[in-house]
Amino acid sequence: MEADATSRSAGLPRERPASAALRVACSAEGFARARVFARETLRGWSLDHRGDDAVLVITELVSNAVTHAVPSAGAGAPEVGLGLVLGPGRLTLTVSDPGDNTPVFHPSDGSALQEHGRGLCIVDALSQEWGWTPRPPAGKTVWATLSTRPLI
Repeated sequence: MEADATSRSAGLPRERPASAALRVACSAEGFARARVFARETLRGWSLDHRGDDAVLVITELVSNAVTHAVPSAGAGAPEVGLGLVLGPGRLTLTVSDPGDNTPVFHPSDGSALQEHGRGLCIVDALSQEWGWTPRPPAGKTVWATLSTRPLI
């Protein structure tokens, strides 16, 4: 597994958010590394209470990238990038991939037995907001924000 991690300390001046990034291979080991990296980063920012939701959102976004974007990308080793940015009152999670296809949100039809297509419903339910932005010349970044307030 190829992984490259970078981070900025939460001790930076207030106007600059703390951030962390990880590049992972598209594999089971890469998924596991992304989850561990997210939990360790959140622990370092004293946000353990957001760990479960953040890891679930990251897992869904990375899974969508690997399933839908990486196969449609051009030749070469695909790269999926994970980002965490801590801002005032919020945590932004990003997953960047080489695909140009638009993320498709399928509202739940109430079927608990549906095997696929629920990823963005989960992201939508757990985040304050989510969306995506293109990354010219190719690719996109899908993002979701979570509140940093403790759960009640």
